[in-house]
Amino acid sequence: MKNMLNYTYLLISAVLLLASCKQDKKNEKGAARVLPYNYIEASRQVATIYNDYPARLEGMQNIDIRPMVDGYIQAVYVDEGDVVNKGKLMFKINNPQYAQTLRSAEAALRSAQTNIDNARMQVTKVKPLVEKDIISAYELEAAELNLRSAQAAYAQAQAAVSNARINVGYTNVYAPVSGVVGTLPYRVGSYVNSSTPQPLTTVSSIGNVYAYFSINEKEQLQFFKNTQGATAGQKLTNLPAVTLILSDGSEYGQKGKVQSMSGLADPQTGSFNMRATFPNPTGLLRSGVSATVRIPNRVYDAILIPQAATFDIQGRKFVYLIKPDSTVNSAPVEVTDLKDGKTYIADKGLQPGDRIVVEGVSILKDSTKISPTKTTLEIVTRPEMLENTN
Repeated sequence: MKNMLNYTYLLISAVLLLASCKQDKKNEKGAARVLPYNYIEASRQVATIYNDYPARLEGMQNIDIRPMVDGYIQAVYVDEGDVVNKGKLMFKINNPQYAQTLRSAEAALRSAQTNIDNARMQVTKVKPLVEKDIISAYELEAAELNLRSAQAAYAQAQAAVSNARINVGYTNVYAPVSGVVGTLPYRVGSYVNSSTPQPLTTVSSIGNVYAYFSINEKEQLQFFKNTQGATAGQKLTNLPAVTLILSDGSEYGQKGKVQSMSGLADPQTGSFNMRATFPNPTGLLRSGVSATVRIPNRVYDAILIPQAATFDIQGRKFVYLIKPDSTVNSAPVEVTDLKDGKTYIADKGLQPGDRIVVEGVSILKDSTKISPTKTTLEIVTRPEMLENTN
């Protein structure tokens, strides 16, 4: 009986010891789950928002080249995409009628000169006879009148020659400005005239390029409210330099300047037309292509958070906030992308002083207890830190 009691005591002790070991292991396992996480404290600061607007590029001058006379294209001296200087011969138009008209006008001019010479000789002949009362003064007046008539005919013949030379000159078509040659819808042998529907080509002056884009009514009001200056012109002058994003997503190397805004809203779209000018020294920008104008806008009370601190649920963005007991709780936020690949502005959902987890948010869950370590936005958004958090 005594041995049975001893055995029972030993069995109970073993069970209690085993239970104690399991509890210790459970506590150790629970303690291991309290992991360290970095966080930042929300605060208001100055930031720059970049607003993007689809734009259409055009040269400062897009000149349609049209024939001033009718005829057949005899020669084309340029090709599509050529860069030409002002005064470059581009087309030769063949119309023999203009050359024939010039020859006839020049012959008429020589005839008019002969008539002047004859009339002048007659005046010279009659004048001394009138002075000696051999003939009447009427004869001298008639001779002088005939000379003036011949001189008038000569002036008319000169005008005809000048007009004929101009028409002949129009058969050579020159570049009115320096720029890039557009499409060539007509080839050698095509008949053209001043009323031909399409121009012979277009020359685009692209030393500077205009970028045309539109802003809506709300953005126009923000522009007038937030930009320094008493007038629209002063506000445009005070706008910062703008950036051009090319169609391949790359950033154009030259900064531009917004120089004009329409005074009236488009009645159909409610938008205002804007124009920015970009220098184009290398000719990279061409008329007719699309791009994006990026305008910076200063915000003076922004709450910045790293993109790595956010996660998406059903199209909405969330962050984890640290509560006083060091547990985390998800909170929805509305953000604006700063387009730097690193940072958002939290428009709604955060207040100064909030503690925001900035790493490992993909594996956290609500009510998880963590060991928070404070850091700064500048450290978190360094490229090497982004690589680590991703």
